[in-house]
Amino acid sequence: MTSTRTDLPADVDFEPEFLAALREIYEEKILFNQWMGLRVDSIKATGIEASLVMKPELVGHFAYHRIHGGVISAVLDAMGSLAVMAAWGAKHMDEPPAKRLERFTRHGTIDLRIDFLRPGIGERFLIHAQALRVGAKVGNARMEFLGADGKLLSTGTAAYLTS
Repeated sequence: MTSTRTDLPADVDFEPEFLAALREIYEEKILFNQWMGLRVDSIKATGIEASLVMKPELVGHFAYHRIHGGVISAVLDAMGSLAVMAAWGAKHMDEPPAKRLERFTRHGTIDLRIDFLRPGIGERFLIHAQALRVGAKVGNARMEFLGADGKLLSTGTAAYLTS
C-alpha cells in the first residue's frame, strides 16, 4: 500500500522514544489489542505494518476456524488510528516526542467501514494501514487485512478525530 499524495508527510526518522511509546500504547495500554495479540511491526509516517497470530479465542466460526469479523474490525480500526497518529506526528516533528504524544489524548474514531472480501482463515494475518489525509481536526486512513500469503481478506476506511 503506497501513497502518491504530496500533502502527507514523507517518511521521517522518528525518535526511538516516540516509536516505543506508540508501540506501548497500541500493544500494551489498549488492553483489547493486548488480548488479541496485535503486534506492531513497523511504524512510518507513510504507513503501518502489523501482524496477528490466530488463537482459539479469536475464532468467529467454529466449524471453519475463521477469525471473528469483530476482531478484523478492531484490528483495522486500531492500525488505521496508528497510521493517522504517525502521519500527524510527522507533521509536528518540530515538537518534542512527549508533546506529540500528548496531542493524541483526544484522538478517537469518528467513522469506520469494513469490507469483508474473503473468509479470514489462517494461522497468521498481516495488516497494512496508511493515512490518506491528516487535517487539523480529522484524519482519514485506509487499511488492509491480509492472509500470511498476502491475499487480501478485508479492507477498511476510517475517519479519526485528531484534535
